[in-house]
Amino acid sequence: MPGVVVGVDIGGTKVLAGVVDEAGQVSSTALRTTPGRRVVTAQVEDALVEAILESAAGQALSGVGVAAAGFVDSRGERVMFAPHLPWQGEPLRDLLQERLGCPVALDNDANCAARAEAHHGAARGTISALMITMGTGIGGAVLLEGHVLRGANGMAGEFGHMQVVPDGQSCECGRRGCWEQYSSGNALVRNARTLMGEQPSVLEEMTGGHPDRVTGPMVTAAAEQGDLVARRAFASVGDWLGVGTANLVAALDPEVVVIGGGVSAAGDRLLEPARAALQRTLVGAAHRVVPDLVAAQLGPQAGMIGAALLVTSALGAERRVSGGDGPQEE
Repeated sequence: MPGVVVGVDIGGTKVLAGVVDEAGQVSSTALRTTPGRRVVTAQVEDALVEAILESAAGQALSGVGVAAAGFVDSRGERVMFAPHLPWQGEPLRDLLQERLGCPVALDNDANCAARAEAHHGAARGTISALMITMGTGIGGAVLLEGHVLRGANGMAGEFGHMQVVPDGQSCECGRRGCWEQYSSGNALVRNARTLMGEQPSVLEEMTGGHPDRVTGPMVTAAAEQGDLVARRAFASVGDWLGVGTANLVAALDPEVVVIGGGVSAAGDRLLEPARAALQRTLVGAAHRVVPDLVAAQLGPQAGMIGAALLVTSALGAERRVSGGDGPQEE
């Protein structure tokens, strides 16, 4: 009897798994906290397996797609490096296949989110698009006619680690001045903590006056209440989002730029300053069509849905091979 397909998205702070059907609809989910970078890899894999099995709720598994926050090799077998997780050359696909007893497909989380938005969301029907995911850090993907361009090493789209400030903020990747240090969930929290000392803020009440207790959801909630500290923190992150996006648009000239990830839930509070900065800093903006900068339509489930699409495509290719039709491109 056929089983279910589960997509799982693992980022710097959480693991989200869910059963996903062929239409991209999610029927059940399970959530785990990411153990972090300073743990052994087995702990991360345990969290993945627990979330996958919980979401499947006892149903047989036809396949599992994994969207990983890290550099995935061109064969889709290993996470070569992850700034916010302990993987370095981890053969994650084979390890999970052995533990779960079903086919596993693996790709970068932003690539998976882009795949989902191309099939079911904001990039559907476009010729060329960029996907920028804003969570703990920044991920990205390049779409051409609905297909993700992965590059020679499978690592295209690591926009978050473009250097935007020489000798700037230190980054988890080991370098300094990376874009994600100025426009991401971590940057949002750092901005709010710094600004708390400059003017009154409801964040004082939320944290008992301890800036080190500020979290991203707190900043979002405070901004919704009109808190100036929180809104200034968002304005800075949005401005840097537009500046970095202008560089990508100058290089790739996409039709649309889709912004996803947890931070994008702030909507226009993030996107309006980003659009203004994109218009202000994009070379030749007055002489070209500036691409739309839009919110992802699938929200925090995009990576999970895209991961499920990845394994569904792989299973379909296997069926076509066994049926004599030969493999086809996604």
